[in-house]
Amino acid sequence: MMRIIGLILILGLSLTAFGQGTAIRVGAKHFNEGYILSEMLAQLLEDGGYTVDRKFNLGGTAVAFEALRTGAIDLYPEYTGTIALEILKMEVGLSTSAMSKELMGRYGLTISAPYGFQNTYGLLMDSSAAASRSITTISNLAQHPDLRIGLSYEFTKRKDGWDNLKKHYRLPFEPLSLEHGLAYEALRNSKIDVTDAYSTDGEIRKYGLRLLRDDLRFFPEYEAVTFYRDALPQEIKALIDKLGGVITETEMQRLNALALFEKESHKSIAHDFLIGKGLIGSATATYSTGYELSGKIAEHLMLTLVALFCSIVVALPLGVFIYYKPRFAYSIVYVTGVMQTIPSIALLALMIPLVGIGKLPAIIALFFYALLPILRNTITGLQGVEPSYKKVAAAMGLSTWQQLRLIEIPLAKPMILAGIRTAAVINVGTATLAAFIGAGGLGDYIVTGLALNNTELILRGAIPSALLAIGMELLFELIERVMVLKHLRLYQK
Repeated sequence: MMRIIGLILILGLSLTAFGQGTAIRVGAKHFNEGYILSEMLAQLLEDGGYTVDRKFNLGGTAVAFEALRTGAIDLYPEYTGTIALEILKMEVGLSTSAMSKELMGRYGLTISAPYGFQNTYGLLMDSSAAASRSITTISNLAQHPDLRIGLSYEFTKRKDGWDNLKKHYRLPFEPLSLEHGLAYEALRNSKIDVTDAYSTDGEIRKYGLRLLRDDLRFFPEYEAVTFYRDALPQEIKALIDKLGGVITETEMQRLNALALFEKESHKSIAHDFLIGKGLIGSATATYSTGYELSGKIAEHLMLTLVALFCSIVVALPLGVFIYYKPRFAYSIVYVTGVMQTIPSIALLALMIPLVGIGKLPAIIALFFYALLPILRNTITGLQGVEPSYKKVAAAMGLSTWQQLRLIEIPLAKPMILAGIRTAAVINVGTATLAAFIGAGGLGDYIVTGLALNNTELILRGAIPSALLAIGMELLFELIERVMVLKHLRLYQK
């Protein structure tokens, strides 16, 4: 048993070193434009000689801001209206200088000069459907209570989102919630009639959609800026400021469309734009998809194996303790069972205020998910040892420790290994969700693919993840063949 723990420890620790080193941590919220703007910032910094650690797919504003506030990232693109309403909880209309002063006083954070475009929220419809109902403004929607509205998760909860918009316009609808990247597909397939959008979304022009006029002026200005820690060196601030005033709304729509419809990578889109504007040198490195994939696989394995090792170290002794002290069984197993029922994404989100974002909170969450199957199987395996064997061992004069080491654990080994095997496969799948808190791994492809409605990207993450799960099954089958006598194996052929 110690050999399997040692094997997992060696694999996990060897992969932990992947991507280590001091770097500027650039974040990105979970949507197409956020990826592109963050890539621009990352490449400006790399062109300036800095190493960059990309922490993309950070869910919504709350996750990204918490990461910045706690120092888990150093900067990310944000919008002035979002900062005023969602972060500062103030009325809109603040100048960028006044906003910077307020952010400095509260959090030690600041913002750059605007990039040159606004990306305001809005509601949109299919142009022909809007024309047939004579809908041109948000106010007109109230006259058509049969409309089906589907909104992104974040928009339904924001201060500048649905609840206040509904009150402002006195709208009668109860919307569905869905992923923003999937809303356009639902709209085109007539599954919904209205959805929220960003004014620079590439789909608006591509599909000929109608952005409804905000006739009662609900939405504030959303100027794109860099949101960053003021403690950053002046040289980095100077590189950040290169984006000031260089991107128009039309250009941003075009860049978004390149990712959505031409399937260009965010890295290449950002690179070509920066080269075209003369903001970086043409010798910037190209990007290898194969190398990137191998890195994601290594990150995914590291998350899985380190969490699994920690779970084994805790669950095995705990299982032995409960075996000898059964009065504690109910409470301990109950607590680990409750941890198993918490939705994965919720548990990851709960980690952010405690330990920030990145690999550590992901490993902690995966550790909790792996506990129950290992603990339960350890207890079941030890309790299932034939009582007569224990009596014979005691009659031979073996101590309690000797009985455990020489008789009970060897006989319980198949059941214990089955629990570890189950935990390993569970962790491989659950680790894909760690991308939402910047932990990397194969989930990055899946989450980005969902944001872009890009099946190829989703499969780029899902297929290797499935293969890793199969690989784990085969690995533990081999371990069982080596460590367990044939007549004791749970899976005999």
